[in-house]
Amino acid sequence: MDSDEAITVLVVDGHQTFAELLGHALAGQPDLRWVGHARTGAEALSLAAELRPDVIVLDPELSDADGIAIAELIRVRQPDSRVVILTASEEQSLVRRATTAGAAGFLSKNGALGDVLNALRTAHRGSMTVSTDILARLLRSTTPATAPRGGVANGGLTVRENEVLQLMAAGLDARTVARRLGISVHTCRGYQKAVLAKLGAHSQLEAVAIATRRGLLRPDPR
Repeated sequence: MDSDEAITVLVVDGHQTFAELLGHALAGQPDLRWVGHARTGAEALSLAAELRPDVIVLDPELSDADGIAIAELIRVRQPDSRVVILTASEEQSLVRRATTAGAAGFLSKNGALGDVLNALRTAHRGSMTVSTDILARLLRSTTPATAPRGGVANGGLTVRENEVLQLMAAGLDARTVARRLGISVHTCRGYQKAVLAKLGAHSQLEAVAIATRRGLLRPDPR
């Protein structure tokens, strides 16, 4: 692949050694190109605006800022740049906050390097990746037996809301879902909000976890 066509990646991590190791791994991939390293939230915002990378790998535990807040700012300012959260933390709240902020992936630093590299490719295509261990923890944290306030036990979804849910489960963002269904992004986001409300979820990932526990998803939502 031509280097100009490779997926550009900005690494945001306060640990120099880790960032260099990840950068070295990226250099060995013909379809991925490391374009920079930011150590702080301030540097991340500056380099993201300057380099306009396709994907940003971000550690949420930065020395000068809340990494999730930085991810949200980047997504607002540069909607074409996808953010993948890569963390050593096991705090469940981080997953929910990251997906609410629009992150395209949430992976553990303890996972396999190949999974990280594939997550970058998946993010660039407009889909979401979540580490299986993180998803398993989220599944365990949801309670399927009782209907959430404002919903019913089976979710009470309309046909269109169910279609949106299936594509959310495939990790697709609002723009891609809207394109698949032939509706506007604004309308799609309205359906997504309705799905979250009926399932009692606060993020796309949590909605998918709850739907999985309740058997609302088809085997292959793609």
